[in-house]
Amino acid sequence: MTERLTIDHVGHFGDGVATEGGANIYVPYALGGETVEVQSSPGHPDRRALTQIVTPSAERIAPFCPHFGTCGGCAIQHWRANAYRAWKRQIVVDLLAQHGIACDVGDLIDAHGTGRRRAVFHARVSQQGVLRVGFAAAGRHEIIAIDHCPILDPKLHGAILAANDIAEALASMSKPLDIQVTAADNGLDIDVRGSGPLDSKLLSKLSGLADKHNLARLTRHGELVIMRAPPVVQTGKAQVTLPPGSFMQPTAAGEETLAAQVLARCKGVKHTADLFCGFGPFALRLAEKFRVSAFDSDAPAILSLTHAVKQTQGLKPLAAQARDLFRRPLVAQELRDYDCVVFDPPRQGAQAQSEQLAASKIARAVAISCNPVTFARDARILIDGGFKIGEVTPVDQFRHTPHVELVAEFRR
Repeated sequence: MTERLTIDHVGHFGDGVATEGGANIYVPYALGGETVEVQSSPGHPDRRALTQIVTPSAERIAPFCPHFGTCGGCAIQHWRANAYRAWKRQIVVDLLAQHGIACDVGDLIDAHGTGRRRAVFHARVSQQGVLRVGFAAAGRHEIIAIDHCPILDPKLHGAILAANDIAEALASMSKPLDIQVTAADNGLDIDVRGSGPLDSKLLSKLSGLADKHNLARLTRHGELVIMRAPPVVQTGKAQVTLPPGSFMQPTAAGEETLAAQVLARCKGVKHTADLFCGFGPFALRLAEKFRVSAFDSDAPAILSLTHAVKQTQGLKPLAAQARDLFRRPLVAQELRDYDCVVFDPPRQGAQAQSEQLAASKIARAVAISCNPVTFARDARILIDGGFKIGEVTPVDQFRHTPHVELVAEFRR
């Protein structure tokens, strides 16, 4: 059945929101002020599928990607830049307010740069035996096959072709595959996940594909298949060899922007702890100015960081240690060694570590977050423990999506 709705505003997840009978109805790809025709979305009583825009918003623009609206990678390409940027900043303002946090929120910094330098392509064989390689469909258990993605960094040129060839080579196993591709400075680094054990014939085929596509490295579940050259990325003064399948900031501009924001908030410190440090995007830059102790649960990342430190001249002392900060956060007594703590946790935030920071006597903390919800929770813990929050700076690495990152400083 077709309904006609008037959209009130765009919600935090990028859907248009209409209010009917006191309840919210969510319409993907609709904008505030629009009158739209929609149909029901099976299994989702509070969602509708957009079928026609009756009265378009003056802020509506044509999306630039032909896959937009079917591929689930981007939620917003149809909104003018100034309105989109204001909306994304407002997400941070609203979530902080919901937790009773009053602070200044700066302008959104665009950190898309040249585009995403990592992507995960999904490969699935349908019941009809058709192999599809691409991204997950918006709101459906389906893969949208793509041959081009305009938001990827040019360094990922050839990644889709390589993913297709790898998926075809492993199609006989009939297993869902996730093919993670990272653009290192010296070539593509690919980690394949989902396949079972590979026999010698398949390993040989994959090795041939690594040569064909000039891959720096090909791994399966982190285990080496072939390495033509150790994949490296420049991080400050250092060159870091990437651990297989490692996390990396999605854009080079994003990493540089976040690091600059962190460094600006660490002026005057002498010894900094970098918690959830990964392979060192902040630690290595901090160590150009200060003594650093770095901690992360990812042991291969810590090994890469340690190796990079040994190969880099001009750094202050930097010690790196593998430690699960969710189960074993640095406690108040350990935190006495530092005059500043930098922490950049995964999306689940750093509740246990924030509680220890609040209980400590440390005077300064700098938080980086990819999830304003868990950031607000952790910030509330620090504020209740005696910290005052400074200006929050939102950063947009994931352009065209509702994801927003931020940096903030806390001082006693």
